[in-house]
Amino acid sequence: MPMRREQVTVFPQPWAIQAWGLTKTYGYQWALRGIDLELRRGASLALFGPNGSGKTTLIKVLATLVRPTTGQVQIMGHDARHEAQAARRALGVLGHEPWLYEELTVQENLYFYGRMYAVPQLPRRALQVLEQVAMDAYAQFPVRSLSHGMRQRVALARALLHRPPVLLLDEPETGLDEEALALLDRALAQARAEGTAVLLATHDLARGLALTERALVLHKGRIAYDSAGAQLDAAALAATYRRVTEAAP
Repeated sequence: MPMRREQVTVFPQPWAIQAWGLTKTYGYQWALRGIDLELRRGASLALFGPNGSGKTTLIKVLATLVRPTTGQVQIMGHDARHEAQAARRALGVLGHEPWLYEELTVQENLYFYGRMYAVPQLPRRALQVLEQVAMDAYAQFPVRSLSHGMRQRVALARALLHRPPVLLLDEPETGLDEEALALLDRALAQARAEGTAVLLATHDLARGLALTERALVLHKGRIAYDSAGAQLDAAALAATYRRVTEAAP
């Protein structure tokens, strides 16, 4: 009589981002000094810190754009070094540069990226994200003809296009007017409501707290403070921010 196999329940991987022991050096200069970070699926985190604190470097490492000197990163359970393609497919990234082809139209840019990610019903999805950022009227405009703020809107549409389970945003509010900021806030709120994990680097303490549930302060390449955003208001966070960033190393 054949032996009956025991059923094993397999639980989904709960982590969107896991990083252990991350360091990054440029010559003799340290950009990151031993970062450990975990972000659950569907959770959100605001990353604060002064210029030079390591925010952009950390996001580039998590986005697989820069290889850490030491340490390990996993995105949705995929090792960022050995499974880089799978990790990148799980990411939507919006940085200082929009990463758009200036000679192509807005629509052509989205179609190009959409084919890379095998986005189903691509024309419909491209129109949907352009409407989300109020750029559908500019679909046939070449990117080179757009203002910086408009390019940032298109870049946000590109980041959202393939419905990534993880969004990494490095100061996405830079150069945006109030209308565009409101669109950004709504887009991030919708992404969170759909279960997307969001890591947002910003200088705006109030906006960061409003959009996320956890606050982390980076200072001189180290995590100087990490707390649930629900425990803080903007004034309390500002006081904490000043205290940890003005402290002696």
